[in-house]
Amino acid sequence: MKFRTRLLIAFGVVVMVPLLVFGLGIRREMAKQVSAEYQRRVATLGSVINADIARENDRIDARLAALTSSLADDNSFRRWIVGGENRTYVLDYASSAMHLAGLDFLQIQDDEGRVVSSGHFRNEFGRLGPAIPAGGPALVRAAAAEGPFLALVTSDSVSAAGRRFRLLGGVVVDSSFLQRLVRDPELAVSLLLPRDSAARDSALIVGPPLPLPYVDAVDGPGTVERARIVVTRSSALLALLQRNVNLWFAAAVLVAALAALLLAGWLSTRISEPVEARIAIGDLARQVNHDVKNGLAPLRNVFRHLTQVARDTPVELPKVFAERQGTVESSISYLETLAANYAKLSPQSDRKATDVNAVVRETIGASGTVRTKLAVGLPLVSADALVLRRVIENLVSNALDSFDGKAGTVTVTTEAGKGLVRIAVHDTGRGMSKAELDRAFNDFYTTKPGGTGLGLSIVRRLVLDSNGSLQVESEPGKGSKFIVEIPVQ
Repeated sequence: MKFRTRLLIAFGVVVMVPLLVFGLGIRREMAKQVSAEYQRRVATLGSVINADIARENDRIDARLAALTSSLADDNSFRRWIVGGENRTYVLDYASSAMHLAGLDFLQIQDDEGRVVSSGHFRNEFGRLGPAIPAGGPALVRAAAAEGPFLALVTSDSVSAAGRRFRLLGGVVVDSSFLQRLVRDPELAVSLLLPRDSAARDSALIVGPPLPLPYVDAVDGPGTVERARIVVTRSSALLALLQRNVNLWFAAAVLVAALAALLLAGWLSTRISEPVEARIAIGDLARQVNHDVKNGLAPLRNVFRHLTQVARDTPVELPKVFAERQGTVESSISYLETLAANYAKLSPQSDRKATDVNAVVRETIGASGTVRTKLAVGLPLVSADALVLRRVIENLVSNALDSFDGKAGTVTVTTEAGKGLVRIAVHDTGRGMSKAELDRAFNDFYTTKPGGTGLGLSIVRRLVLDSNGSLQVESEPGKGSKFIVEIPVQ
């Protein structure tokens, strides 16, 4: 990663992180304030709901009081009590009285709690009616010909012909009833009955529930349980606020990011150019040093050989010199071409038909530690001979260094493939671990003391510039094998 890229990333982080923290803080504070506002509104609405239910209960009480007074003076009802006459009149009494009183639920129960007359369902005669608690309204789930319904019910009592009767009256509780309890367009009221899931809309429930006694009297008198009136908030307002905040926050982030990138780009140019120039000069110096050392190594080996021959068998010196003269001239030519290319600071690859085996022989020379297995009849490749030599020099040099002073062999093989020529450099050195193999081609990564870490990086670049490919197989303790594939001419 270039220095300029690292600087841009660092500058972006410095600008964006505080902006993100600021934006998230605003969203969190907004949600907190909205929730607090909902709590205040719910508390007010709870008081209003309690007052509305109390007023509704008072209206039902007033209507029941009028009915009890009328029932106490009804002679037909009294004759039924005394002599059992006018039974049809009694059965129909609650229905007529319920409609006249503007109620949706009306039952007359005897002193045992059995239904004498039912206005909403005539077939309830003789059944035990709901035993709602005295002193306040209760929710009753009652049966009707059309099906069960909920009613807000209260009770009153009357004495007639020496007997005590109980009147239960109420109004239906449906969606329109609940809607009338709401005074806030952002809030809604719903009922949670005992068998309803308490988790229903739990994310939207705000404020404590308002309890009401509840009796399920569809199949019998039922038992007193507890229902709850809950206030839920609409998610529309909060969603709208969050959407607007997200929109403007995204716009702010985009503008800030653009400004940060422009400023960081300008600063990185001013700061990174001299730094990168110094880094580039250092990289170039290391690469020149590495390539020159590779060119000098064969010369050093030849002169060591000549020195040994001059000391041990001086008579054979001319013969050996003649044998090694090609290696000397090839190395000198390599260094001259290298110097010319570096003098241009932009070496141009002279790609032409090249004999891979000839380049391998020139590179290896008569070294006793490097073996060759060269295939016969290889096709010519499209490559620069100097580039191929640099590749082989680097791979052989690394292979020799892998022995760490121990005995070992390096083998260079060539073979033809489908539309390519394969060059393999195999050593029996220490090999590489998975972690070392992953970093082997990185610039300046080396495991050798005093190494530049440029050898394999240069090899990869040169192979890719030749439209070739480079692979490596390695295992700790068993050596490494580098495979170069170059397309044929």
